Parts: sequence; structure tokens; C-alpha cells
Amino acid sequence: MPNSFPQAPIQLPGMTGFYRGKVRDVYFLEDGRLVMVASDRISAFDVVLPAAIPRKGEVLNRTAAYFLEKTSDLVPNWLISSPHPRVSYGYRAEPVAVEMVVRGYLSGHAWRCYRDGARTLCGVPLPDGLRESDSLGSPIITPTTKASQGHDQDISREQILEQGLVSEEHYRTMEQYALALFERGSKMALEGGLILVDTKYEFGLLDGKVILMDEVHTPDSSRYFYAEPYQELQESGQPQQQLSKEFVRQWLIAHGFQGLPGQQIPPMTPEWVEQISARYQELYHQLTGQDLGPSDSLQVGLEPTDWVDDFLDYRRTLGL
Repeated sequence: MPNSFPQAPIQLPGMTGFYRGKVRDVYFLEDGRLVMVASDRISAFDVVLPAAIPRKGEVLNRTAAYFLEKTSDLVPNWLISSPHPRVSYGYRAEPVAVEMVVRGYLSGHAWRCYRDGARTLCGVPLPDGLRESDSLGSPIITPTTKASQGHDQDISREQILEQGLVSEEHYRTMEQYALALFERGSKMALEGGLILVDTKYEFGLLDGKVILMDEVHTPDSSRYFYAEPYQELQESGQPQQQLSKEFVRQWLIAHGFQGLPGQQIPPMTPEWVEQISARYQELYHQLTGQDLGPSDSLQVGLEPTDWVDDFLDYRRTLGL
């Protein structure tokens, strides 16, 4: 079984720093730009799982690049280009300390809180009588803290402003951007036969202005339902058909793991890993109308290094 145990970072020309996230490796360059490399690592409940998912890094990077391009008229973002299927190159922004989670339906974490009796989520009131996967009518914003390690925590708009995590001016801009992105993403998903259920957006400051950072509308950051059977399944009380990482979370929950102390990650068989990979590739096709095509990488499932030459060639074309 290929694994995703990290290797040492590659030393790029002009590199001033390196950060390894749960899924992505980020190289900071001296010109104020960065290189973001999407690995095949997969995380759930803020824990990196022990098996890598073949081609997952390609799906994440290509999906993010696709939506960053398609939404750049709405919201300024960090991306300059994607010179390799796993790699994006762009501007380095100062991260904002909260993530903007937008929800159009009651699912996942929000549903589990609601099921357990909560009627307010991140300061947003929820009515009685909702069922799992019901539409919320209008999208709501349920922010979380942005933890570098461990679990993100729900937080309200009022708490964010009281604690000075974000200025009120910047927070209003983030709200506006998040709702505009969700509306565009929902429309694009529906064109591919999917419902954008919920998603998260990460913002940063570049020259004092709010920009969109990181990924957008990917299977790691978003939850999708199949659109065609949604109404029938909801009326009959059946579970929705999902095309996102939620099915991995549900599998972990069914096997007794939610990232809590003392819990053990269940074994991931080769068949299960291949099923996850197929789901990621299907979602890419549904959302973009494109296929990944054959892989030209001999490092599927491992820490990618085959991107370096392509990136350096690209930088040389810029005269850098």
C-alpha cells in the first residue's frame, strides 16, 4: 500500500520557508510568492490518514485552479498559474485567523450538532423540525477558528469581532465574498448535476486587501449531493447520495473513529483506497466536464517530486 509519510522538503531557488499542511506542502519564495503542492495525503477529523489516495493531489489542484479562474471576476484570489497538475503558483497573503464556512443544507457537522439538540450554530439560529439534508432556505455563514494543529472550533461573528481576530471592515468583505462564491459555486455545480451543500473559504490580506486563498469548491473543502434524486430521497427519508469526502468521514464514524483521543484509525484496504480515488476523479469530471486523462507520474500515492522541473522551467519563462 502506498503511504503518504512526508519526505524532506525540496530546496527551491529563492526559497525562504516551508510549511507542511495536512494535505499540501507550501514553499515560500523570496519575491513574496509561494508554491503550493497538492499531495495524495487525505485527512479527516483533522487527522492525516495512513494511506495515500492515488491522483487525489491532481484532483484537488486542478479543481481549485478551475474554480479560482471561474470566480476571479467576483473575488480577487492568490493564484497566478498552475504549471503542473499538482502545483499552483501565486501570491503570498497574510492568512486571516478564521475560516468562512457557508452552508446551504443541514448536513455533516451542522446536522450532528442539530441532531444532538443545538438550535444555534455559530450564533446563527436554526428552526425546529429540520431533517438531515434539508435545505436551509438561504445560505448561512458558520465560521470556525483556523487551527494549525488539532481541531478547528466553531465561533460566532460576534466573538470574532470581540476578540479582534478580524476587523469589522474585513469581516464584512469576507461575508460578501463568501456568499458570492457560494452562489457561483452552486450554479456551476448544478450545471454538472450536483448540489453544493456546504463549503469553506479561506481568506488572507494582500497589500491590506482581502483575497481568496488556498483551495475552493474541491472535494476536500466542499460537500456535494447528486441533484437528480435529491427531492425524492428527501421526501422518502432516505440518505442523500453524496459525492465528496463526507463518505470517508461516515466510513470512519461507522468504524469508531472521529479523531478523538484514544481512538484508532481503522485499516484502509487497497479496495477502499481505490474507491476513494475513483470518487475524487468522478467529482472532478462532474464539476468541470473534463477527465484527468492518464497519469504521467511514477509517484502516484507518494510525495510528489516530479513537478520541480516543470515549475523551474515555468519560472524561467517569466525571467525569474
